[in-house]
Amino acid sequence: MGEWLRWLGEHLWVVFGVIAVALAAIEVLTLDLVFIMLAAGALAGALAAGITGNAVIAIAASVVVALGMLAAVRPIALRHLKQVPNTKIGVQALVGRKGVVLERVDAHGGRVKIGGETWSARAYDDTSVIEPGQTVDVASIDGATAYVYESEGPWPIGS
Repeated sequence: MGEWLRWLGEHLWVVFGVIAVALAAIEVLTLDLVFIMLAAGALAGALAAGITGNAVIAIAASVVVALGMLAAVRPIALRHLKQVPNTKIGVQALVGRKGVVLERVDAHGGRVKIGGETWSARAYDDTSVIEPGQTVDVASIDGATAYVYESEGPWPIGS
């Protein structure tokens, strides 16, 4: 038993290294971002043990780094992981885009080109009449009909 403890004392960096690898493997299975922070602490303990050879310094380094990672890094990492990208898909991706009037658009119908595709369109405001060649903004999409309103300002044609 004494021989075993002496070996552990001389190779403490290996013990901390094995603990770091084991904790990292557990993190892969749990994905909690807890065990990877503890693994970072164990890695710091391995470095401290390898440099100083002192068990007290290695354990202190391990605890300080693990607690620091849990307190400072984990909340930031979780916040970044939980952010939902604001990605619109399908026809909702067309809302807010520019288009060009191909056929006169009013409350009853018309045609516009949006993103390279031709859409049936209606004026968002029932009193508006938008002539061919004018640039419009897409207010909403209902089925295959784009509700549009005239853009304010010069915009590139063919959006």
